[in-house]
Amino acid sequence: MSDTSTVLRTTCRSRWAPMVALGLLSLLIACTPRQNAAPGVPTPDSVIERVFVATERALTKIGPTFGEPRNDGLRYFRADISIPPTHQPGQIEWPEGPADAATDFVVTDTHVYSSASGFVQAVRGHVKGEEHLLFVPGYNNTLSESMYRLAQIKTDFKTPSASVLFSWPSAGDPRGYIYDRDSVLYARDDLEELMNRLTAGPNDRIVLLAHSMGSQLVMEAMRQAAIKGNRKMLSRINSVVLMSPDIDPDVFRKQAKAIGKLPQPFLIFVSQEDKALSLASFITGRKPRLGVIDSPEVVEGLEVQVIDFTALSDGEGLNHAVPTSSPAAISVLSGMISQAQSGERAFKDYMVLTKQP
Repeated sequence: MSDTSTVLRTTCRSRWAPMVALGLLSLLIACTPRQNAAPGVPTPDSVIERVFVATERALTKIGPTFGEPRNDGLRYFRADISIPPTHQPGQIEWPEGPADAATDFVVTDTHVYSSASGFVQAVRGHVKGEEHLLFVPGYNNTLSESMYRLAQIKTDFKTPSASVLFSWPSAGDPRGYIYDRDSVLYARDDLEELMNRLTAGPNDRIVLLAHSMGSQLVMEAMRQAAIKGNRKMLSRINSVVLMSPDIDPDVFRKQAKAIGKLPQPFLIFVSQEDKALSLASFITGRKPRLGVIDSPEVVEGLEVQVIDFTALSDGEGLNHAVPTSSPAAISVLSGMISQAQSGERAFKDYMVLTKQP
């Protein structure tokens, strides 16, 4: 057989091997049962975190909804989530059998709001102060997983603000990557509407925290607001954090240009060990996503700060949520946030974090 044929066979094997691996991984994950939030009674030592939820999902379906029709309009509710006294930073303690508040996350109370105005009024009245945290999760997330993740973030970072989850219609299935990318476009109008409502009061402010594909959704909503000339709402965004953003860097640059003046600080959390984004790069044409960039040149000229968490990766969840799932990263990031809140400049334009001794 000719050398050319051998080269072609080798090239094809190397080209398709990652896709085969992705297919096998997706099948394995798809076959793994997904858990739903379960009710329970808290223990005296439990910490209760209240999560406000605006969602396009049907409230009767908190688990995966792969292939089901997307719902029109937003629904509003809150959930009180009990964090067990045995909680470890970065972890979501799912039950291995019947849910037990002594060792597991459980939902202790819920309330459905009949109107958007009632929902916003409840958010404003939850804690003193007008700054609200708005969390937008990423690809392959169910409503249950997103609620618990936000509750875990609130506990581990001791977040005092009222916290709102925007649960867009992700398929909640690893086979639904393209479905989820379409869902981002479907959901951007509703996210913009929610942002408008949460910033409508005279002193209202929001902090945007987005993960993975949710970063694309946040950028699209801000871009739409800028195109409409809605600078009032954009000026009410105190800061933006894109964690492991699943965005093409060229698209991000165009979005940022359309938005104009970006809210500050504008933080991008990246990791070269993010296996989920490495797989996404193959799906979308082998170009590295924004969440795995390894140099400041990619965002040169943009008013953003990039923080590299590669050294703090611990393998949890394909290293796709290191800042919130790695205990070492949570410790370092908490210190940086405290430093920034004290008035010191804690975030440089490009930072590579290292493990603490």
